[in-house]
Amino acid sequence: MGGASIAEAYADEAQGELFLVNANIPEYKSSSHFNHQPSRPRKLLLHRKQLNRLMGAIRREGVTVVPLSIYFNERGRAKVELGLAHGKRKADRRQAERDRDWQRSKARLLRTRDL
Repeated sequence: MGGASIAEAYADEAQGELFLVNANIPEYKSSSHFNHQPSRPRKLLLHRKQLNRLMGAIRREGVTVVPLSIYFNERGRAKVELGLAHGKRKADRRQAERDRDWQRSKARLLRTRDL
C-alpha cells in the first residue's frame, strides 16, 4: 500500500520551524496531473514546547532528529514519530568497518570452500 521511504530522512530547522528532509513520499497514482513532488521538504506541525525541545537538540553537536515511523491516525492524518539520534564515534565506525570486512571475508571463504 504505502511506499514512503524515510531511510535517509532527518528533520532540519529553518526559519524557526522543523522540516522533514530527504523523505520520499511517492505521488498518488490515481490523482490528476496536480500532484506533489515526492522528495520535497515537509513542514512538521508540532506544539511550541516540542518544537523548542527538538530545535535545542539539533543545535547541540552530534544530535540529529530522525523519523522513526510514518502512519495514519484514526482521523486519516499522517503522523511522523520522531527520535533523537547520536552519530557514531570514530572508534565505533572503525569497529563496524572491521565487522563488515570480517563478514565479507567469511562469506568469501565459505563460497570458495563450497566450490
